Amino acid sequence: MTSATDRRFDIIVFDLGGVLIELTGVQRMLEWLEDGTSADELWTRWLASESVRGFECGRMNADQFAEAFLAEFGIPVSAGQFLAEFTSWPKAPYDGAGDLLRELAKNHTVACLSNTNALHWSRIDREMGLLPHFTHHFASHLVGMLKPDREIFEHMVEQLRCPPDRILFLDDNLLNVEGARAVGISAHEVKGLTGAIEKLAELGVK
Repeated sequence: MTSATDRRFDIIVFDLGGVLIELTGVQRMLEWLEDGTSADELWTRWLASESVRGFECGRMNADQFAEAFLAEFGIPVSAGQFLAEFTSWPKAPYDGAGDLLRELAKNHTVACLSNTNALHWSRIDREMGLLPHFTHHFASHLVGMLKPDREIFEHMVEQLRCPPDRILFLDDNLLNVEGARAVGISAHEVKGLTGAIEKLAELGVK
């Protein structure tokens, strides 16, 4: 068993969507936009969006978000249709996600840091069974801060009371990884649970 003195990281922090939970909304957004936007470009627009930031920082309710988002992105669907589809975008945890978290928790503190909102968080909490595996939860709509902004990573480090270089953070978006690295966190871009497992193995985390 790995001891506290020879392990490289004390705390492992996971993004949820795209790392532990399968997301389905990207393709639907690209279909709605119909302007040749790539998936990477969409994520950049998403993270900078005023309506997304307002909702995922907890400053808007769902109806306000839908109205503002559809206007901002020029999407020609009703608010009701959009919210119905949007709520379903986090599909389910990847097979084996819970097993991985249980294994890691034997030797590390495990936490999550996610840009999310009241609609998605409710489903994650009620349906997906992942949250009990985490000692700490940093959900953007509850803390009022968002990745990739520096303040949310500083807040996390402060709350965890751990040197940032002893925190490992896995996220599927390079902008978020760069934001974490800017405050000294050991952050890596991974795609899906397979990517996370491969990166943990590469880093010698067991």
